[in-house]
Amino acid sequence: MDWFEPIYDYLSNRELWADLLLRTIKIIAILVGTWLFLRIAKSTLGKVFAIRLRSPLRLSERREATLIRLIENILTYVVYFISLVMILSEFEVDVTTLIAGAGVVGLAVGFGAQNLVRDIITGFFIIFEKQFSVGDYVRISGVEGFVEEIGLRVTKIKSWTGELHILPNGNINQVTNYSIHNSIAVVDVSIAYEEQIHEAEAVIIDLMDELYEKFDAMIVKPEYLGVQDLGASEVVLRIISEVQPMEHWVIGREIRKAVKQRLDESGIEIPFPRVVMYQRDEQGEVKEKA
Repeated sequence: MDWFEPIYDYLSNRELWADLLLRTIKIIAILVGTWLFLRIAKSTLGKVFAIRLRSPLRLSERREATLIRLIENILTYVVYFISLVMILSEFEVDVTTLIAGAGVVGLAVGFGAQNLVRDIITGFFIIFEKQFSVGDYVRISGVEGFVEEIGLRVTKIKSWTGELHILPNGNINQVTNYSIHNSIAVVDVSIAYEEQIHEAEAVIIDLMDELYEKFDAMIVKPEYLGVQDLGASEVVLRIISEVQPMEHWVIGREIRKAVKQRLDESGIEIPFPRVVMYQRDEQGEVKEKA
C-alpha cells in the first residue's frame, strides 16, 4: 500500500482543494460576467440606435438593423475570445505563448482557408458598399426573399414561403435588390373581341383617378398604356402604376380586382375559352356551332 499514501496525501491537501474551489469560483464568475456583459452591451447598443431613430442624421432603418447585427456578431466573438483567454490563465496556461503560436497556426490555416477569408472580406464589402441591408427583398444566386441577417461569413435569406437560405458571402456574385427604388405594378386586362375597345379604355381611365386617391402606396396616378397584345380570343390592355418599394404585388392585385368589378358593372365581357364546331347538313352546307 506504499503507492496509496502519496495519493492520499495529495487528495487530502486542504490547500489543493481551496485553490481548486477558488479557481472554480473565478471561472464561474468569468462565465457569468461574460453573459451579463453581452446582455448589457446589446441592450445599450439597441438604445443607442433607438436614439438615432429620432436624430436628423439617422441612417435608414434597414441600414441600422444591418449594422446592429454586424456589431453584435463582432462584439460576441471578441468577448468570447477574451473570456477564453481569462479561463486558460486560471489553469496557468502561458497565454502569451499560446497567442503567438495561434498566430503562426492562423497564418498556416489562412492559406488553407481561403474561402473563409474570401467570405469575410466579401461580407465587409457588402455592408459598407450598401449592396443590401437586413429587411431588403433581394434575389441572389437564384434565391429570392427577405434578408434576415448579414454576418461576417454568411448571409441568411428567408423566402416568402418560409424557407431559410444560408449563402456564403464569397459566393455572392450578383445581387438584385428590389427594396431600394420604387416598384412598378404591371397589370394586363383582357376583354373579348366582341367588345368595343374605346368603351373599355374609357372605363379604365376613369377608374385610375379613383384608385390613386384610394391607395397611399401609389406614387403617381396609374397610367393606361393601351392595347398590349391581340390573343387568340382576347384583346389585352395594359395598366402600369409606380408604387412604393415592394408594394407592386399588393397594388397589382387591387387594380385587377377593381378593373374586373368596373368592367362587370359596365357590361364589358371578360373573354372565356370557346370552341367552334363546323357541321355539314344533308345538302352539304357547312353550319357553324359555338
